[in-house]
Amino acid sequence: MAEEKKEKWTTYLAISTVIIVVCATLSTFKGGGYSNKSLMNQTSASDQWAFYQSKSLKSYVFEMQKDNLELQKELIGRSNPSKEILEQYQDKITSCTAKIHQYELEKAEISRIAKKFEADRDECKLHGSAFGIAVIFLQISILLSSISALAKKKYVWFLSLLVGIVGIIYFFDGFFLFIK
Repeated sequence: MAEEKKEKWTTYLAISTVIIVVCATLSTFKGGGYSNKSLMNQTSASDQWAFYQSKSLKSYVFEMQKDNLELQKELIGRSNPSKEILEQYQDKITSCTAKIHQYELEKAEISRIAKKFEADRDECKLHGSAFGIAVIFLQISILLSSISALAKKKYVWFLSLLVGIVGIIYFFDGFFLFIK
């Protein structure tokens, strides 16, 4: 009769270990996926910020050109130029002002996109971190289950179940982020 209880106990040990192993495997897989998504979002955000910088440089060139044209117009204005020349300067200044405004609008959109990629990256990091913590607890639980099976110590199995439950909580947290 004592051997029957032992067999039943070891059966539950095996079943619980298999469940924990499956959760550990899925945690590793999902954590890796979120890590890859985080890296891709970081790369995309960096690309957007580089694009933003190029627009800033172009805008700066037009600002300098506009300032130069305004200075030239002012200097030429002192020597009684023709109305046509002053209008040409004003047209160029207006064109530069429009370009500067266009670049500012483009920079705002690029910034919005880059910040969205950064927010997605940060969320992926949270998911990946939860799955990483889950893997740690689940691996310790698997180790304790193995020790309990080899040593035939039921209390070690209960300890492995407690650690496994913590791991499973973090496993589900990897999906839903309910632990803050």
